[in-house]
Amino acid sequence: MRFKGLDLNLLVVLDALMTERNLTAAARSINLSQPAMSAAVARLRTYFRDELFTMAGREFIPTPRAERLAPAAREALLRIQLSIISWEPFNPAQSDRRFRIILSDYVTFVFFEKIVERAALEAPAVSFEFLPPTDDNEDLLRRGDVDLLILPEIFMSNARPRTKLFDDVHVCVGCRTNEQLSEPLTFERYMSMGHVVVRFGDSLRLGIEERYLVEHGLKRRIDVVVQGYSMIPPMLVGTERIGTMPLRLAQHFAKTMPLRIVELPLPQHLPFTEAVQWPALHDSDPASLWMREMLVEEASSMVSPLAAAETPIEPGSPRDVCPGRPAKTNAAASSRA
Repeated sequence: MRFKGLDLNLLVVLDALMTERNLTAAARSINLSQPAMSAAVARLRTYFRDELFTMAGREFIPTPRAERLAPAAREALLRIQLSIISWEPFNPAQSDRRFRIILSDYVTFVFFEKIVERAALEAPAVSFEFLPPTDDNEDLLRRGDVDLLILPEIFMSNARPRTKLFDDVHVCVGCRTNEQLSEPLTFERYMSMGHVVVRFGDSLRLGIEERYLVEHGLKRRIDVVVQGYSMIPPMLVGTERIGTMPLRLAQHFAKTMPLRIVELPLPQHLPFTEAVQWPALHDSDPASLWMREMLVEEASSMVSPLAAAETPIEPGSPRDVCPGRPAKTNAAASSRA
């Protein structure tokens, strides 16, 4: 079957090649033999009058024409899937939908446990696949390879729809026996102490507080670098080190670990807004709508971490914040919904 001379099956071939960048792997992903895949590539090249892919070892490198075609091909396939293949109304109680979601360990601990628990009651056959944030977040979302992305709003692209979930602030955390935290933490002492910091993805992207310090030309002593906020508290116990992390997660770990939570001697405790983002084509997808509504409902019931603090947050010295430097924050980004 051809549409204006194009065999629509070739769009599936193009999409598989753009995803796998390898002929054998692409053929396997769409259940074609390697000879059939090679023939399909030849037909693609003939139709578009372009090589589309060149070889570098065993890897297929797309030409500029292939790069331009790939998003349109993926969008067409997604639209067919959502509007034709998955046309039946979504019934949570009977659905076996699997949601692929990019989220941090922070969100998993302080928020998504509630979602999994509620989904088990409302949609017992629905399942989840959690993926860590990577350097490919935007590409995975654009291609529709994930259903949702949950991150601080300031790290999100403006090219996809999104909505706010909840707010949080940053605090400084150390071991309860850390004598340097027994009195209000000054900015100078904060900068001079040994830090455990988190960096994300293959390129080790900076966290919010480290971005702030770098923007102001400030350098602290970093003793340990970890890949997730949940790895910070274990690196603090029994040491004189400190870490900077979201208050909600610090409170979570303080229930079972000997931690002291103190005010962060940086402007307004570096507030941020956690948000959820999804592919534009999923805007009207009933399953996505159901999940997003659940996320927003559960987020709206969350109490402010400052109001619900079970572990006392000891005062810092706000007048010592970045002496002589402007109090630049991400408040503007956090206010967007």
